[in-house]
Amino acid sequence: MSETTYYFDYAASAPRRPEVADAMAPWMHGVVGNPSGTHREARRARAAIEEARDVVADFVGGNVHDVVFTGGGTESCYLAIAGRVHAHRRDHPLSDIVISPVEHSAVKKTAELLAATYEDVRVRTLEVDRDGVVTSESLWDNLGPRTALVSVMTIQNETGVFQPLPVVATLTAGAVPGGGVSHTDAIAAASHMYLGPSTEAIDLVTIAAHKLGGPVNSGALILRREVELVVPNQGGGQERGHRGGTVDVAAAVGLAAACRATALERSEVLERIEAFRLRFENAVSYVAGVTVTARGESRIAGVTHLTVDGVSNEELIYLLDEAGVCVSGGSSCASGALEPSHVLLAMGYSPELARSAVRFSYGHLTTMEEIDYAIGALADAVYRLRGQK
Repeated sequence: MSETTYYFDYAASAPRRPEVADAMAPWMHGVVGNPSGTHREARRARAAIEEARDVVADFVGGNVHDVVFTGGGTESCYLAIAGRVHAHRRDHPLSDIVISPVEHSAVKKTAELLAATYEDVRVRTLEVDRDGVVTSESLWDNLGPRTALVSVMTIQNETGVFQPLPVVATLTAGAVPGGGVSHTDAIAAASHMYLGPSTEAIDLVTIAAHKLGGPVNSGALILRREVELVVPNQGGGQERGHRGGTVDVAAAVGLAAACRATALERSEVLERIEAFRLRFENAVSYVAGVTVTARGESRIAGVTHLTVDGVSNEELIYLLDEAGVCVSGGSSCASGALEPSHVLLAMGYSPELARSAVRFSYGHLTTMEEIDYAIGALADAVYRLRGQK
């Protein structure tokens, strides 16, 4: 077993950035005032939060008053979906949540829970092509007066494939009476692209700090155009009434520090890891049974998703881990499950092939030496499982 770690699971959680720890440190001990108060320590805390809000707004290409701090990406998605559905239910007898079949569980399970809880709510699932891209025909067919929200992620978190958000926003706004409301889970995309151009027409955008090298307990919901939400927890009316409870200063500052660091180096990192990805994919494509998913489709630089015909991903991940290579079988929130990926099943993959899927993801600390090591480790593991070595 290798004592050296070769980390290829940035899409699950990026390594913590030292500048994030430095920014959070003053807010992790001693006197930290409640930002809702009026004394000097409260004002100091509130100033730190508002400075963090300004950084996050710039990072996503929004306005400072659009940013609502949350406890993470999953909460941000829940707040967007549940808040919008509850608002829609007040004025409509029936409410539809329209989602793609390749959404992260944070969106998929929230929608399913709401439909199971309320008889007047249902989930309408869009169709995707073989690469997992939502079709405009399916979207058009599923929109109407009942539509409370359309939620389509910015990129698919397992495969890295881009979704056509401008089309989603345009059809949603035009096909729903009174103008529909759209949401995108941009959690997997935020480290790989400037979100402004792609999401500027989307009403609700969610991000999470730990995908950027920040703390795990921090995220944000971006509310554009003052979309009405009815939230389950009003609390003390913090975050403009959208998320009750005392704002965690350290978490907000940590998210902002991660956003700032990511933005500063993003262009250079993306150019570098794009070259890494091409080198990796070109090499492993010669390994028997290995197929890179959606190779001809537009994808982010930081993800290689592949299948290995006739090989179990559980066994493959075990051998890679023995070699020190850290990867996942898809979404890390579901990697412990024995069921095949719902994303690949929606794309038309057989359950057997879906159970062979592995995701390698790269980031700001990845090196060419690590790429070359991972190529050899993957080839060796596949050959061992096939009994060829």
